[in-house]
Amino acid sequence: MKAFGTLEVTDISNPNSIVPIEIPDQQPTGHDLLVKVKAVSVNPVDTKVRNSRNGLTNGARIVGYDASGIVVATGEKVTLFKPGDEVYYAGDITRKGTNAELHLIDERIVAIKPKSLDFLTAAGLPLTSITAYEALFDRLPFSAEHLESNAGKRLLIINGAGGVGSIAIQLAKWAGLHVTATASRPETVQWVKELGADEVINHRNSFKDEFEKLPFDTVDAILCLNNTKGHWQNMHDVIKPQGHICSIVEIGETVNLDLIKPKSITFSWEFMFTRPMFETEDIIEQHNLLTKVAELLDSGVIKDTVTKKLTPLNAENLREAHELIESGRMIGKVVVGEN
Repeated sequence: MKAFGTLEVTDISNPNSIVPIEIPDQQPTGHDLLVKVKAVSVNPVDTKVRNSRNGLTNGARIVGYDASGIVVATGEKVTLFKPGDEVYYAGDITRKGTNAELHLIDERIVAIKPKSLDFLTAAGLPLTSITAYEALFDRLPFSAEHLESNAGKRLLIINGAGGVGSIAIQLAKWAGLHVTATASRPETVQWVKELGADEVINHRNSFKDEFEKLPFDTVDAILCLNNTKGHWQNMHDVIKPQGHICSIVEIGETVNLDLIKPKSITFSWEFMFTRPMFETEDIIEQHNLLTKVAELLDSGVIKDTVTKKLTPLNAENLREAHELIESGRMIGKVVVGEN
């Protein structure tokens, strides 16, 4: 079957950066589904893995950590799906990616796609939705079951206009939180306001100075979606004592962890691949939360965040999508495939 992979680490402008390749046909066993891929999305993790030299000695690297498609076969332990089901999911970073005609994936991290969305639009949601949902309701001290308990709580989202930020703002507002988002360009400021942010501050300025323009000077929690090290002091300055910080961005260097000790701040990481990587006891929670997100979309409580569609699913369009992500100026999500 056909897939799209990387044979060498090279600049995305090089046609060899992503090429069509042939891989053996596969059959599902155990909890696996075999999905006919209709559309995928490209995320920063795709570009990071594509640019890594690890594993290239073992052949082509196939990335892709978002997909929507149709189940064509199931393993003997599958109970949640049947052939013909239309699904969406974010995949498992330890397995081959979704940039292929057919893809094997554990049913426990898959859900029925939103009925109100076509395949292209649905493909832009899983990774960002899982990341935002887990960050808000598993890592930070907010509840998705008892929304009343969130009343009066303030959340700061750094990089509100990106893929994760765009869905995180909406989920946070659904949960009853007061949301301040960061953005620096007129178009990104407008975007996060349309998504429901109560205030917008400029992340290129001192957060302490920006908060002087607001009727409050601290927040209960911060979701950091950009430059953890660069915003370390900023986050300390505006987090409430005994508050919580969650980041999805690697630090890569030493930071002064002692800085947040006097305020007794809780710091946590969110990595949406943890559950499938380690097959945790609660791996089914990714199925559950994607099901909940689909319900919220179909009921109109939240909306999709796709801003760029490229068709069909081929190497050229995947390269263009990677280039958009690497530009650092992408608003919302880019998807590749067919409706």
